[in-house]
Amino acid sequence: MTTRVAVSAEPRVRAQRRAGRAASRSAGSDQETRARLLKVSERLFADRGLKDVTVREICRAARANVAAINYHFGDKLGLYREVLQSASDAMRATNEAARRAGEGLRRYILIFLQGLLASNYETLHRLIHREMNDPTPALDTFVEQSVRPRVEYLAGIVAELIGGKPTDQRVLRCVASIHSQSIAYLPNPIAARLGFHFKPTPAQIEEAARHIADFSLAGVRAVGSRKSAKWRAASSICAGVGLK
Repeated sequence: MTTRVAVSAEPRVRAQRRAGRAASRSAGSDQETRARLLKVSERLFADRGLKDVTVREICRAARANVAAINYHFGDKLGLYREVLQSASDAMRATNEAARRAGEGLRRYILIFLQGLLASNYETLHRLIHREMNDPTPALDTFVEQSVRPRVEYLAGIVAELIGGKPTDQRVLRCVASIHSQSIAYLPNPIAARLGFHFKPTPAQIEEAARHIADFSLAGVRAVGSRKSAKWRAASSICAGVGLK
Protein backbone atom coordinates (compact mmCIF):
# COMPACT_ATOMS: atom_id res chain seq x y z
CA MET A 1 0.00 0.00 0.00
CA THR A 2 1.42 3.33 -1.10
CA THR A 3 0.87 6.36 1.08
CA ARG A 4 0.55 9.69 -0.76
CA VAL A 5 1.93 12.72 1.02
CA ALA A 6 0.05 15.97 0.35
CA VAL A 7 2.42 18.70 -0.76
CA SER A 8 1.43 22.20 0.29
CA ALA A 9 1.21 24.82 -2.50
CA GLU A 10 2.16 27.62 -0.11
CA PRO A 11 5.95 27.61 -0.77
CA ARG A 12 5.35 27.79 -4.52
CA VAL A 13 2.82 30.60 -4.11
CA ARG A 14 5.19 32.53 -1.86
CA ALA A 15 8.00 32.10 -4.39
CA GLN A 16 5.76 33.40 -7.18
CA ARG A 17 4.79 36.39 -5.10
CA ARG A 18 8.43 37.18 -4.34
CA ALA A 19 9.27 36.93 -8.03
CA GLY A 20 6.37 39.24 -8.88
CA ARG A 21 7.46 41.81 -6.32
CA ALA A 22 11.04 41.66 -7.59
CA ALA A 23 9.88 42.16 -11.18
CA SER A 24 7.71 45.09 -10.10
CA ARG A 25 10.63 46.71 -8.24
CA SER A 26 12.84 46.16 -11.28
CA ALA A 27 10.28 47.77 -13.62
CA GLY A 28 9.83 50.68 -11.23
CA SER A 29 13.58 51.13 -10.99
CA ASP A 30 13.88 51.09 -14.79
CA GLN A 31 11.25 53.82 -15.12
CA GLU A 32 12.91 55.93 -12.44
CA THR A 33 16.27 55.60 -14.18
CA ARG A 34 14.73 56.52 -17.51
CA ALA A 35 13.07 59.59 -16.00
CA ARG A 36 16.35 60.72 -14.40
CA LEU A 37 18.21 60.32 -17.69
CA LEU A 38 15.63 62.48 -19.47
CA LYS A 39 15.64 65.18 -16.82
CA VAL A 40 19.41 65.41 -16.55
CA SER A 41 20.05 65.27 -20.30
CA GLU A 42 17.43 67.94 -21.01
CA ARG A 43 19.42 70.41 -18.92
CA LEU A 44 22.81 69.31 -20.26
CA PHE A 45 21.70 69.36 -23.90
CA ALA A 46 20.11 72.78 -23.42
CA ASP A 47 23.32 74.10 -21.86
CA ARG A 48 25.86 72.67 -24.30
CA GLY A 49 24.17 70.82 -27.14
CA LEU A 50 24.20 67.24 -28.35
CA LYS A 51 27.83 67.09 -29.51
CA ASP A 52 29.48 68.44 -26.36
CA VAL A 53 27.69 66.24 -23.82
CA THR A 54 29.01 62.71 -23.29
CA VAL A 55 27.11 59.54 -22.44
CA ARG A 56 29.31 58.99 -19.41
CA GLU A 57 28.60 62.51 -18.15
CA ILE A 58 24.84 62.07 -18.47
CA CYS A 59 24.87 58.70 -16.71
CA ARG A 60 27.05 60.02 -13.89
CA ALA A 61 24.71 63.00 -13.31
CA ALA A 62 21.65 60.72 -13.46
CA ARG A 63 23.23 58.13 -11.10
CA ALA A 64 22.80 55.48 -13.77
CA ASN A 65 24.91 52.69 -15.21
CA VAL A 66 26.91 53.77 -18.26
CA ALA A 67 24.94 51.27 -20.37
CA ALA A 68 21.58 52.73 -19.30
CA ILE A 69 21.26 55.10 -22.27
CA ASN A 70 21.71 52.28 -24.77
CA TYR A 71 19.27 50.14 -22.82
CA HIS A 72 16.51 52.77 -22.69
CA PHE A 73 17.08 54.85 -25.84
CA GLY A 74 19.38 52.94 -28.17
CA ASP A 75 22.12 55.59 -28.16
CA LYS A 76 22.78 59.24 -27.29
CA LEU A 77 20.93 60.52 -30.36
CA GLY A 78 17.92 58.41 -29.38
CA LEU A 79 17.97 60.06 -25.96
CA TYR A 80 18.28 63.49 -27.55
CA ARG A 81 15.32 62.79 -29.86
CA GLU A 82 13.24 61.82 -26.83
CA VAL A 83 14.21 65.03 -25.02
CA LEU A 84 13.40 67.14 -28.07
CA GLN A 85 10.09 65.31 -28.32
CA SER A 86 9.09 66.95 -25.04
CA ALA A 87 9.50 70.34 -26.72
CA SER A 88 7.46 69.12 -29.70
CA ASP A 89 4.69 67.89 -27.40
CA ALA A 90 4.55 71.26 -25.61
CA MET A 91 4.33 73.15 -28.92
CA ARG A 92 1.66 70.80 -30.28
CA ALA A 93 -0.39 71.28 -27.11
CA THR A 94 -0.33 75.05 -27.70
CA ASN A 95 -1.27 74.57 -31.35
CA GLU A 96 -4.22 72.35 -30.42
CA ALA A 97 -5.39 74.76 -27.72
CA ALA A 98 -5.39 77.60 -30.27
CA ARG A 99 -7.31 75.50 -32.80
CA ARG A 100 -9.91 74.50 -30.22
CA ALA A 101 -10.37 78.13 -29.18
CA GLY A 102 -10.97 79.06 -32.83
CA GLU A 103 -11.32 82.78 -32.13
CA GLY A 104 -8.82 84.25 -34.57
CA LEU A 105 -5.54 86.06 -34.17
CA ARG A 106 -6.11 87.64 -30.75
CA ARG A 107 -6.92 84.37 -29.06
CA TYR A 108 -4.06 82.60 -30.81
CA ILE A 109 -1.52 85.19 -29.62
CA LEU A 110 -2.72 84.97 -26.01
CA ILE A 111 -2.55 81.16 -25.96
CA PHE A 112 0.84 81.17 -27.69
CA LEU A 113 2.27 83.73 -25.27
CA GLN A 114 0.94 81.87 -22.23
CA GLY A 115 2.65 78.68 -23.41
CA LEU A 116 5.83 80.48 -24.42
CA LEU A 117 6.25 82.13 -21.01
CA ALA A 118 5.32 79.13 -18.86
CA SER A 119 8.08 78.80 -16.27
CA ASN A 120 8.44 75.02 -16.67
CA TYR A 121 9.31 75.45 -20.36
CA GLU A 122 12.42 77.60 -19.87
CA THR A 123 14.89 74.74 -20.41
CA LEU A 124 12.96 73.53 -23.46
CA HIS A 125 13.18 77.02 -25.00
CA ARG A 126 16.94 76.95 -24.58
CA LEU A 127 17.03 73.48 -26.11
CA ILE A 128 15.06 74.66 -29.16
CA HIS A 129 17.25 77.74 -29.53
CA ARG A 130 20.36 75.56 -29.47
CA GLU A 131 18.85 73.20 -32.04
CA MET A 132 18.20 76.19 -34.32
CA ASN A 133 21.81 77.39 -34.02
CA ASP A 134 23.43 73.96 -34.22
CA PRO A 135 21.03 71.59 -36.06
CA THR A 136 21.11 67.86 -35.41
CA PRO A 137 19.57 64.90 -37.30
CA ALA A 138 16.46 65.41 -35.12
CA LEU A 139 15.68 68.81 -36.66
CA ASP A 140 13.50 67.65 -39.57
CA THR A 141 11.19 65.65 -37.32
CA PHE A 142 10.92 68.56 -34.91
CA VAL A 143 10.00 70.98 -37.71
CA GLU A 144 7.39 68.68 -39.24
CA GLN A 145 5.76 67.74 -35.93
CA SER A 146 5.59 71.10 -34.22
CA VAL A 147 6.87 74.13 -36.15
CA ARG A 148 5.22 73.61 -39.53
CA PRO A 149 1.70 73.01 -38.11
CA ARG A 150 2.03 76.21 -36.05
CA VAL A 151 3.17 78.31 -39.02
CA GLU A 152 0.50 76.85 -41.30
CA TYR A 153 -2.24 77.53 -38.76
CA LEU A 154 -1.18 81.14 -38.24
CA ALA A 155 -0.63 81.62 -41.98
CA GLY A 156 -4.22 80.52 -42.55
CA ILE A 157 -5.49 83.18 -40.14
CA VAL A 158 -3.36 85.92 -41.73
CA ALA A 159 -4.28 84.84 -45.27
CA GLU A 160 -7.97 85.28 -44.46
CA LEU A 161 -7.31 88.80 -43.19
CA ILE A 162 -5.24 89.76 -46.23
CA GLY A 163 -7.25 87.88 -48.80
CA GLY A 164 -4.29 85.88 -50.12
CA LYS A 165 -2.92 82.36 -49.95
CA PRO A 166 -1.16 80.91 -46.87
CA THR A 167 1.96 80.35 -48.98
CA ASP A 168 2.11 84.00 -50.10
CA GLN A 169 5.43 85.54 -49.02
CA ARG A 170 3.60 88.59 -47.64
CA VAL A 171 1.58 86.28 -45.41
CA LEU A 172 4.69 84.42 -44.23
CA ARG A 173 6.43 87.71 -43.44
CA CYS A 174 3.46 88.70 -41.30
CA VAL A 175 3.68 85.33 -39.53
CA ALA A 176 7.37 85.93 -38.83
CA SER A 177 6.63 89.41 -37.49
CA ILE A 178 3.93 88.15 -35.14
CA HIS A 179 6.15 85.40 -33.75
CA SER A 180 9.10 87.77 -33.38
CA GLN A 181 7.06 90.09 -31.19
CA SER A 182 6.17 87.20 -28.89
CA ILE A 183 9.74 85.91 -28.69
CA ALA A 184 10.86 89.36 -27.55
CA TYR A 185 9.09 88.73 -24.22
CA LEU A 186 11.30 85.77 -23.32
CA PRO A 187 13.66 86.73 -20.46
CA ASN A 188 17.10 87.67 -21.72
CA PRO A 189 20.00 89.69 -20.25
CA ILE A 190 20.19 92.15 -23.16
CA ALA A 191 16.55 93.21 -22.83
CA ALA A 192 17.01 93.66 -19.08
CA ARG A 193 20.04 95.92 -19.64
CA LEU A 194 18.05 98.01 -22.12
CA GLY A 195 15.28 98.63 -19.60
CA PHE A 196 12.75 96.18 -21.05
CA HIS A 197 11.39 94.69 -17.86
CA PHE A 198 8.59 92.16 -18.06
CA LYS A 199 7.19 89.86 -15.39
CA PRO A 200 5.18 86.98 -16.85
CA THR A 201 2.20 87.26 -14.51
CA PRO A 202 -1.22 86.37 -15.98
CA ALA A 203 -2.20 90.07 -16.09
CA GLN A 204 1.07 91.11 -17.74
CA ILE A 205 0.83 88.30 -20.30
CA GLU A 206 -2.70 89.34 -21.22
CA GLU A 207 -1.61 92.96 -21.58
CA ALA A 208 1.34 91.97 -23.77
CA ALA A 209 -0.91 89.73 -25.88
CA ARG A 210 -3.34 92.62 -26.44
CA HIS A 211 -0.49 94.88 -27.54
CA ILE A 212 0.93 92.26 -29.93
CA ALA A 213 -2.53 91.60 -31.36
CA ASP A 214 -3.32 95.31 -31.85
CA PHE A 215 0.07 95.95 -33.46
CA SER A 216 -0.13 92.82 -35.62
CA LEU A 217 -3.68 93.39 -36.82
CA ALA A 218 -2.82 96.95 -37.81
CA GLY A 219 0.24 95.71 -39.69
CA VAL A 220 -1.61 92.86 -41.41
CA ARG A 221 -4.39 95.21 -42.51
CA ALA A 222 -1.81 97.66 -43.83
CA VAL A 223 -0.22 94.88 -45.90
CA GLY A 224 -3.65 93.87 -47.17
CA SER A 225 -4.64 97.43 -48.07
CA ARG A 226 -1.36 97.95 -49.90
CA LYS A 227 -2.17 94.93 -52.04
CA SER A 228 -5.67 96.31 -52.70
CA ALA A 229 -4.24 99.70 -53.66
CA LYS A 230 -1.83 98.09 -56.12
CA TRP A 231 -4.64 95.97 -57.56
CA ARG A 232 -6.84 99.05 -58.04
CA ALA A 233 -3.98 100.94 -59.66
CA ALA A 234 -3.26 98.06 -62.02
CA SER A 235 -6.95 97.77 -62.85
CA SER A 236 -7.11 101.49 -63.68
CA ILE A 237 -4.10 101.20 -66.01
CA CYS A 238 -5.59 98.17 -67.73
CA ALA A 239 -8.91 99.96 -68.13
CA GLY A 240 -7.11 102.99 -69.56
CA VAL A 241 -5.48 100.96 -72.30
CA GLY A 242 -8.58 98.93 -73.01
CA LEU A 243 -7.52 95.73 -71.23
CA LYS A 244 -9.85 93.73 -69.01
